[in-house]
Amino acid sequence: MRSNRQHAALLLLALPLLLRSAQDPAGIARKALDLLLASQYAGFSQFLSVEARAKLGPDFLRDRVGPELQGFGQLESVGAPVTAKAGTNDLISFPVRFSNTSVSIQLTVNESGRIAGLFFRPVTDPLPATWKRPAYSKPELFRERPVTIGNDDWKLNGTLTVPAGKGTFPALVLVHGPGPNDRDESIFSSRIFADLAEGLASRGIVVLRYEKRTKAYGPQMSAMAYTLREETIDDAVRAAALLRQQPEVNTRRIFVLGHSLGGYAVPRIARQDGNLAGAILLAANARHIEDISVAQTEYMLAAKGGASPDEQRRMELMKGEASRVRSLTPGKDNPAILLGLPVEYFLDLKGYDAPAEAKRLGLPLLILQGGRDFQVTKADFELWQSSLGDSKNARFHTYPMLNHLFITGDGPSSPAEYRKGGNLSTAVIDDITAWMTSLP
Repeated sequence: MRSNRQHAALLLLALPLLLRSAQDPAGIARKALDLLLASQYAGFSQFLSVEARAKLGPDFLRDRVGPELQGFGQLESVGAPVTAKAGTNDLISFPVRFSNTSVSIQLTVNESGRIAGLFFRPVTDPLPATWKRPAYSKPELFRERPVTIGNDDWKLNGTLTVPAGKGTFPALVLVHGPGPNDRDESIFSSRIFADLAEGLASRGIVVLRYEKRTKAYGPQMSAMAYTLREETIDDAVRAAALLRQQPEVNTRRIFVLGHSLGGYAVPRIARQDGNLAGAILLAANARHIEDISVAQTEYMLAAKGGASPDEQRRMELMKGEASRVRSLTPGKDNPAILLGLPVEYFLDLKGYDAPAEAKRLGLPLLILQGGRDFQVTKADFELWQSSLGDSKNARFHTYPMLNHLFITGDGPSSPAEYRKGGNLSTAVIDDITAWMTSLP
């Protein structure tokens, strides 16, 4: 990624002209692809969006993407692109023939004409499915406006979805699962936070969703010893505070909804906020993160028929790191990173029992679980039930046909299923609406 600086500077000056002269997203994508295939990584980076550049800097392209391309062999030809739309983005996929193999190289072009994503796929794979608005979303019944969570160095862009009509409405903050999620919690073509926002706003509930801090500020977060508070809790509390400033919101009826890790964080979010009317937990883990990580990996290896020698070695390394997490002691000579997270992250969660903490809060809770979820399973749901089952404030629902994204499917779930896309189940929208509107 350390190309000739003069060449990079010239390209930077020329880039606006290049972008203006491209007649369509496919033209932009082809210019960027040619630079990538010529190992002109600094030049390719100049086509990237700000968010993509944080992940696909010249060093990453040189050290990670370049060797992969070299492994394909000598470049022989680039075919005509296949295109599709994904919201406001254009997906441009080029079939590229190398001497050793053929591969589809997909570039995602955003509405500003910048490259927002780079993906390699087998040539036999079609372009990924794109998100489709669910039937329960009624755009004529809501409106959306951009908002900003916070006003400091960690401010986040968000979207407020508001029911049409006058009066004040109950309101809900959506809290992401693990990883650098966008405001829609996009996973391939599914956008379950967009589904929730539009579906619930169509039924009279204000919904606030926002970019997760680890997505908006990935490089800054990766350089610091952050905890669950910096990753998730503080921003959820700030989002709830922003809702209290909106004229359409009934300030006595503000809720949070946490998905996966976001649900695990809900008891801490509720305690820090202190004024929530209730909370909804979607596929919230009750077990510790290190235990969940090992269980998920074992499930995926078993589902594919067993582990290769390399996979088995990685599995043993993961188990070793999980064991180290369980025995961490503050002040000891601990490693900086375990299981991909700062060691401070795990030290902060020592002794945290999410179901027990939720019970002490005495907050109205709706706890939902997909029966086909392999990431957060029946074992977690039963831990929530055993702790909260005798509480008049907690209600539980399971959905036998739903996966971790609360999308309907058949048979055992797997990561491959997420590529199929789909929308969050109507039954979940129904149950959330009924529960929120039934509370005083």
